[in-house]
Parts: sequence; C-alpha cells; structure tokens
Amino acid sequence: MQTVENVELEIAVVIGRTVMPIHHLLRMGRGAVIELNANENDEVEILANNFPVARGQVVVQGKRIQVEVTSLLRKPETIRGRFAPRETHAEESF
Repeated sequence: MQTVENVELEIAVVIGRTVMPIHHLLRMGRGAVIELNANENDEVEILANNFPVARGQVVVQGKRIQVEVTSLLRKPETIRGRFAPRETHAEESF
C-alpha cells in the first residue's frame, strides 16, 4: 500500500471547449474572454492524467469552487495500444 501512496496523479476538470483560429488566440491579451460551449449547469469532465475518468457538477460555496463527482466512466478496452469502442453482440464466436 505504501507504493500507491507515492504515485502522483494530475487531475483536471474540463468545464467547456471551443474552437478558434490560431490568429485569434495569438491576438488575445490579458483579460481576454474565451467563450465556451457550456453553461453553469452543465456536467463537467474529470480527467486523470489527461484520461476521462468521471463526470461531475461544479459547486460554489463562498470563495471555494468544488467539483462533485456524479458518475464514473468505464475504462475502454484497448486493442493493440489503441482505444476501441465497446461493442455488444448477442452472439459471439470464438
């Protein structure tokens, strides 16, 4: 158990996304506002080492901003190092 306690994990919360031309990004300065495709009640995506692991809801209490985990995401199966969507078949042959 001691080795697990020493593992570092980067957690990120994605509150929204946008697409813009690079020249708009390069022209932005301090105080610029980037409009996202989300609103205040949308679920957020929780990433662990840039891998989606859960969804959550943003909770603001006073000066604190928190994320409440609402659902965990299932780990996708990998095929030869690439992620593949899960497929369900009524009959499978081996």
